[in-house]
Amino acid sequence: MKTTVGAVAEMVGGQLLRGEATHELTNFAALDQADGTCVSFFGNPKYREQLERTRAGLVLVPDGEVKADHAGALVAVANPILAFDQIVRAYGTLPPPFVPGVSPAAYVDPGAFVDPDSVSIAPNASVLRGARIGKGTRIGAGAVVCEGVVVGEDCVIAPNVTICQGCLVGDRVILHPGVVIGADGFGFEFVEGRHRKIEQLGIVRIGNDVEIGASTTIDRARFGETVIGEGTKIDNQVQIGHNCFIGRHCIIVAQTGISGSTRIGDYVVLAAQSGVAGHLTIADRVTLGGRSGAISSIHEPGGTYFGYPARPFKEDRREAMRVKQLGNLMKRVKDLEARLEDGAE
Repeated sequence: MKTTVGAVAEMVGGQLLRGEATHELTNFAALDQADGTCVSFFGNPKYREQLERTRAGLVLVPDGEVKADHAGALVAVANPILAFDQIVRAYGTLPPPFVPGVSPAAYVDPGAFVDPDSVSIAPNASVLRGARIGKGTRIGAGAVVCEGVVVGEDCVIAPNVTICQGCLVGDRVILHPGVVIGADGFGFEFVEGRHRKIEQLGIVRIGNDVEIGASTTIDRARFGETVIGEGTKIDNQVQIGHNCFIGRHCIIVAQTGISGSTRIGDYVVLAAQSGVAGHLTIADRVTLGGRSGAISSIHEPGGTYFGYPARPFKEDRREAMRVKQLGNLMKRVKDLEARLEDGAE
């Protein structure tokens, strides 16, 4: 990266509030790590103190008054996060460009539907009988696309992804390394002292513009479909059970677990390490806080819930305050008991 304050301001359509347009920039970094050669951004009020101390060569800031006495230059933009992303895309380390072709070290079954002039298949990847790969899609090294799978156009299937038989993947889907789509659901029936396996014969259907993080697993349905709705973004190490229905444009953060046959509405946020029990319904636009556990359905749209069991935010905070007061309450009870004992004597 080698550019100037003025060039960056022009690129992002920003207004130079302070600093020299000719100042040279060669890197980008967070506010607390940046020096005079770096572009940084202020996109969250939590980092206001870092903004005041930063020595970045240029800081992208929102429209309005800001205090950053030590920064070299300030550029006002409508959205600093998106503006910074634009700069990173222009100057950062990006994936290699799409180059169509099938590596000689890959295996593509003769019964698969693959156009080598419109897809990219890396070494040691396998595309099995009956699978269909849409144009512009990349299949990474070591990935396995099983029998009858359909992968849409312009997808990125990263190294060591497994898409099991019959599953359907929409357009512009990103599956990060180690994702498993369509492994068996966890279904057993206790019969005569043993756990008898219940066959899982459904599929997983993934909508357009979904992104799924590394080592996430989404189980195939026992029958019918496990569904991930359009535009939903799933973080690393998430587990989604069989026959779940995840709505559109949800955010599901790392190490969340969703048990089987649960229905999640649209625009739901499940924060890190949260859990949802099986056969529940979570309404549209609900937010479940980190490490919270939903053990009953949430039918009211738009609420924020915390704790275990998950309760509305205000109720959970009141309960937490009561717990904090227990120590003082116990001390008062002991003092009263001591006074009563003294009076009895």
